[in-house]
Amino acid sequence: MIKRLNIYLNEMYPVIPRLILGFIMFFEIYFLVILTNGSSMGLDINLQEIIGAVTVFGFLLSLRIADEFKDYETDLIMFPERSFPSGRVKKNDLVTLLTIVCVVVITLNLIFMNNIIYFVILAVYGVVMSVWFFSKTKIQKSLPLALITHNPVQLILNLYVISFTCIKYNINIFTLNNLIILLTLYFPGLIWEISRKTRAPKDENDYTTYSKLFGFKKATKFIMIVMVFDMITSSILVYQIYPIAVVTVIGSYIWFLKQGTNFIKDPTRFKLVDKVIVYEYITELTLVIIELIYIVTRWII
Repeated sequence: MIKRLNIYLNEMYPVIPRLILGFIMFFEIYFLVILTNGSSMGLDINLQEIIGAVTVFGFLLSLRIADEFKDYETDLIMFPERSFPSGRVKKNDLVTLLTIVCVVVITLNLIFMNNIIYFVILAVYGVVMSVWFFSKTKIQKSLPLALITHNPVQLILNLYVISFTCIKYNINIFTLNNLIILLTLYFPGLIWEISRKTRAPKDENDYTTYSKLFGFKKATKFIMIVMVFDMITSSILVYQIYPIAVVTVIGSYIWFLKQGTNFIKDPTRFKLVDKVIVYEYITELTLVIIELIYIVTRWII
């Protein structure tokens, strides 16, 4: 079993890179909440923060495993080479891994964390997601409905981190800044999800995509519109911490605007999702870098 699980994790959820990503996601939100709601407070990073980051990692791993079960029939046709549909990994292997992850994450949160209510909300949402909100036939057949019901999980994951930070540092959870943080760290996931299913006509196959449903031009324009809101919310947060860095956020959007326009004119030139990833890396790295600069210059030096 261990050998098979190692195959699965290497192919579908590389542990070290995803664990690092979990820490980045947690601390990016964590520091944004602190810096935009009261930068004079002292930092108190301990075991709770580590558990919070591990929770992000474990929750996303749980969703990945749940998707294996949800999409098994589709994957047999569309992605037969993957480890689970190909038979290289057994169902019992994944059930065992999922059980271990859930037990560890639940136990750590119940014992050490301060935001149990928000963790329960996150866990319940994850569970009902895994069973298609008890409406598999209806949701599975509708890509937009699947997006509406499943994609908001990122909002709830963000809220989990925000709630922990606010409770720990006695910050009001329900502030405009926290709402902006909630949305800013949600938009990248929404944009990526739509862009990866927006293709040139020549690249379409039996897989359902937004470009097949609405046309690649409309799908691309929708992404560009969502990015406007992403740019605005990101700029508001960046301005509060390091005003000059707003130029980077706006510049990256202008760059993508040109890429999106080029894709609409000629979708055979490149894959839209590749350009989205570049935009998101620039924007997210900008937030992370200015957080580090602020922390180093204000709290460490």
